Amino acid sequence: MRYQGKIANWKDDQGFGFVTPNGRDEKAFVHIKAFAGRSRRPVDGDLITYELIMDEKGRLRADNIRFSGTKAVSAASSEPGSASFGLVFTAVFYCFLLLAALMAWIPFAILVLYHAASAIAFLAYVFDKDAAKNNRWRTKESTLHMLGLIGGWPGALLAQKIIRHKSRKKEFQAVFWATVILNCCALGWLFTKTGSVFLRSAIALWA
Repeated sequence: MRYQGKIANWKDDQGFGFVTPNGRDEKAFVHIKAFAGRSRRPVDGDLITYELIMDEKGRLRADNIRFSGTKAVSAASSEPGSASFGLVFTAVFYCFLLLAALMAWIPFAILVLYHAASAIAFLAYVFDKDAAKNNRWRTKESTLHMLGLIGGWPGALLAQKIIRHKSRKKEFQAVFWATVILNCCALGWLFTKTGSVFLRSAIALWA
């Protein structure tokens, strides 16, 4: 027998949560591996259909889960990075960065730094999603945010769009976009007189 219910208390970093059945009070445990042919990761408010089984500890557990096709809350539609805004913003940012490097407003090393950090961030997201699917050791969210803060946010944003990882978690997205703003502010500071002096001193120190 199949039931219908709503996902609640979903912990995406751990891959589990609960489902509240329609017309019933008791909750059932939900694990990411119980989703049949999933095309995306679940979020709070998703409506699902499932079979109800009893695990070895006597707890109710949802099995053979499918998305019902209708969500009570569309988390993706309310996030600033959920639409094309994020990709357009990244494209404009990179065009500006390339122009600044070509005009010698900033050293090419800055452009290289963004490319390298973005590549590392992209791979970090890929590995973290794979770890989440296979219950392996996860990359800390603070590490992902730090990669974005030092210039890897374009690669992180691209990973969020391509592999659909961390793109629906509101708390993560809030911190992520805060790191994007901070990084852009830091880059803007390098165009000031004080920032330019600091950058030249840093390059001379490492040269």
